[in-house]
Amino acid sequence: MFDYRNATLESARAFARDADIDQLDVSNHFLFRQDAHWPMFERLRQEDPVHFHAESRYGPYWSVTSHEAIKLIDADNKRFSSASGIGIVDDAGAASSSFIAMDSPKHDGQRATVAPVVAPPNLAKMETLIRERVIEILDGLPIGKAFNWVERVSIELTTRMLATLFDFPFEDRNKLTYWSDIGVMGPKSGYVSSWQEARAELQECLKYFQKLFSERLDPSHEGFDLLTMLARNPETRDMPPGEFLGNIMLLIVGGNDTTRNSITGGVLALNQFPDQYDKLRENVDLIPNMVAEIIRWQTPLTHMRRTALEDVELQGKTIKKGDKVLMWYVSGNRDTAVFDNPDKLIIDRANARQHVSFGFGIHRCMGNRLAEMQLRILWEEISKRFHKVEVIGEPERVVSNFVKGYSKMSVILHPLK
Repeated sequence: MFDYRNATLESARAFARDADIDQLDVSNHFLFRQDAHWPMFERLRQEDPVHFHAESRYGPYWSVTSHEAIKLIDADNKRFSSASGIGIVDDAGAASSSFIAMDSPKHDGQRATVAPVVAPPNLAKMETLIRERVIEILDGLPIGKAFNWVERVSIELTTRMLATLFDFPFEDRNKLTYWSDIGVMGPKSGYVSSWQEARAELQECLKYFQKLFSERLDPSHEGFDLLTMLARNPETRDMPPGEFLGNIMLLIVGGNDTTRNSITGGVLALNQFPDQYDKLRENVDLIPNMVAEIIRWQTPLTHMRRTALEDVELQGKTIKKGDKVLMWYVSGNRDTAVFDNPDKLIIDRANARQHVSFGFGIHRCMGNRLAEMQLRILWEEISKRFHKVEVIGEPERVVSNFVKGYSKMSVILHPLK
């Protein structure tokens, strides 16, 4: 029996090489905490990229691990549904009530309501504000003294932006991070001991946002934030509480977990591949492409789930109606059929934007441009101030098979020489 809880990259590599392929349980969250999942996904891609796992703690499911097969399923919203949930966990808070867990046409109407806030004209207006906040955060960091980058930079920047997007009381902005962690990780967040407690905490989130929402319903209210958009659109004005909470959680998590973990992952990757850090110092014009490559390399959400609406033949396999299908983005982004030397960060990689971290098809991440802009501005400002953001020791990763993220990463800042 393989010890998933204490797995190392070396032990996982040996197990992936010698075990029967049906024994490779890539859904085990300890693999991701230990950063030991890579060899198992590599074998699945090579030998059986559409693989049926008959047994797991989450029940039977299909693992789709190749870049090609992931895009085929993600684009096929007629035969693969999101309505039964987007994660391997069947009951994980409020996510199943949001528009990401809906099919057309209801999905399309609700998504269209909030999409304008991250449309290019509005992003252009946000750039100055984002830069001001990045500068304020970076200029407040200690030089030559170790601190937790996750807390001081990654979480702080994304939480400030979330507060702006919702026009949320700035003094309470840390509640957004708290609710995001509980909504995604439940008991593994460290804040609650069960999903029942998590749902109770999310009810507090619902009450807080319902109060803000009632204020935005006032015709005299002026604003262009996400809540105001929801309040003014007939498609979303009268959502039942569960659906309202689901959409709020989707927007919180989408604006928080993904960006914040790419902010941390980028620093870690440049430390692991110092030749790329040298390349960045020599040419900061590579930053926009580097951002796409960081998002590919990090892959902040490991997977998305679909449920088959009918029997589907895919690459010689028959996926039965009702089967749970997991598209492992974390695997597709390391597919050698698409990316040369995929385990390495290569900041001038020509096809970095072919990553599947944002999904594909109608559910492609709505805030992808905002995420890229935050990362671009952050690295532009880092490059003006610091010769290196040096990682000290191994980072602490979250215990999750959905969010591929970090809880702590100690760094020391070295100023420009």
